[in-house]
Amino acid sequence: MKICLSIGYPIKISKSPLMHNTGYKKLGIDDQFIYLSAEVKPKDLKMAIDGARAFGIRGISVTMPYKEKVMKYLDKIDTEAKIIGAVNTIVNNDGVLTGFNTDSTGAIMALEKKTNLKGKKVALIGAGGAARAIVYGLTRKGAIVKIFNRSLDNAKSLGQEFGCEYGDLESLEQALDMNIIINATPIGMNADKSPIDKKFLNKNHIVLDVVYSPKKTRLIKDALEKGAQVVYGYEMLLYQGVEQFKLYTGFDAPIETMREVLVKNLK
Repeated sequence: MKICLSIGYPIKISKSPLMHNTGYKKLGIDDQFIYLSAEVKPKDLKMAIDGARAFGIRGISVTMPYKEKVMKYLDKIDTEAKIIGAVNTIVNNDGVLTGFNTDSTGAIMALEKKTNLKGKKVALIGAGGAARAIVYGLTRKGAIVKIFNRSLDNAKSLGQEFGCEYGDLESLEQALDMNIIINATPIGMNADKSPIDKKFLNKNHIVLDVVYSPKKTRLIKDALEKGAQVVYGYEMLLYQGVEQFKLYTGFDAPIETMREVLVKNLK
C-alpha cells in the first residue's frame, strides 16, 4: 500500500484526502493507494520530511504555510517549481524527494473555464506561495498582473521578480478597472471576512477565491451580489489535485467523480 498525505498547519479542514481516496476507489486502485493528512508544527517540518523519506511515503501535498519553507529539505526541484519558488507537491521515488508545483496549473485551468487570459488585467491579492504560483501561470498566459499585499515590501519583491506592478491593500480601488480579481491569501477561511471591500467589485469582474472552505466565502458572496462571475476555490483545489493524482499514481484522475465529492462535502 502506497501512502500519500497532506501536510500543513493547521490542516483540520483539508478535503484532499476525501477527493483523492474517492478517485482511487473509482479507478479500483484503493487497494494500492491511500491518502491521509497530518498536521505538522513549524518546528517539526524537517523531521516530517525526513520521516516521509524514511517511511517511503509516496506523495506529499504541501499546504500553507510550508510551500516555500519545504524546498530546502528536498533532493530535487522541478524547473517550474524552481521558477515559482514554491512547492505544493512532493513525489518520493526510492527515497529521492522531488518538489513540483501544481497550484499554478490548478488556478489557470479554473480561470480558463471562464475566459482567455491573454491581455486580461488582474488584481492579485497576496504574495505568499499560492500567489507566486498564480502570478507565474498568469504571466505565462499573457495576463497583466498587479500584486496587492498587506506588506508592500513583499508585493514589491514578487512584482519585480515576475515583472508586475505592485501596491498595498490601501490601493485596492484600482481593482475596479481590472478584469479579474484573485484572493491568494487565507482571508475568509475561518472568518466572514473579505480581503477587498465590496464597493470595489462590479458585474464585469471574474473573481477567484483560493479559499475553498466555506464554499461561499465573503468575497464570493459579495461578488455574486454584484453580478460578477465567480470561480470557486474548490475548482483550483480540484485541478491542482488532478495533476497531483497523476504524479502520485501514474493514472489519469476521474475528474467529475472528484468534483462531485468535493462539492457535496463543502459547507
